[in-house]
Amino acid sequence: MLVFPNAKINIGLNITEKRPDGYHNIASCFYPVGWSDALEITPSAQFTFTAEGIGIPEDGSENLCEKAYRLLAAEYQLGPVHMHLLKGIPVGAGLGGGSADAAFAIKALDQYFDLKISFEKQLGFARRLGSDCAFFILNKPAYCFEKGDRFEALELNLTGKWIVLVNPRLHISTAEAYAGIRPQQTGEDLRTLLSRPVSEWRGRVKNDFEATLFPKYPLLQEIKNTLYQQGALYASMSGSGSTLYGIFDSETDLKTIFSDYIVWQGFLG
Repeated sequence: MLVFPNAKINIGLNITEKRPDGYHNIASCFYPVGWSDALEITPSAQFTFTAEGIGIPEDGSENLCEKAYRLLAAEYQLGPVHMHLLKGIPVGAGLGGGSADAAFAIKALDQYFDLKISFEKQLGFARRLGSDCAFFILNKPAYCFEKGDRFEALELNLTGKWIVLVNPRLHISTAEAYAGIRPQQTGEDLRTLLSRPVSEWRGRVKNDFEATLFPKYPLLQEIKNTLYQQGALYASMSGSGSTLYGIFDSETDLKTIFSDYIVWQGFLG
């Protein structure tokens, strides 16, 4: 079985308060994009996991795909499989690649073993693996709140818009990104802001991490400025960085301009 875990972007990201459990409450729109990894599940005499492609930083812990397998195996009689991950989405890039891998592993194992796990139970498993993971079970545009694992349907359709994602090969850890954050309540509700035309988002729909990370990494501000100079209707950093994206009215090839970076571009669905 072969599945393609896709990335997401954050359209607006407000850190509203620090929680007693140490996490932060946020308000953001998660929107799926076509940049993807590939995850293959095949029969095996024993459970094994391998990965190739863009390097995954070693931290001594299991990959989220492995954790997803063991989480389901603890409740269901799963046979052994080999899981192979081809990593195409940069790590530490604010695109949710690892979370997508975990969620797609849950969905793929459900199909592979014909477990018939309910949607709500899949969400529960995903929430145990990470704050963003549950979004990829749904994998549709959504207003996300609390830790980023609670969702509300959002009538936002960017189908036909062109997106350019630029990753400057810079890894920003979640801990580093949150180190300079001072949570605060926002003014106008993000859902109201996103009901405006995309061309009116600039200066209104904000990612709170930009205020602290741009001074530390001026390159990020430069990329955002270039996206606007090239005609983006709206440009922003995604998640806690380091990927920047621009949304355009029509197809715009910027691979030459950003030739030193990792670039993915395509139409939004």
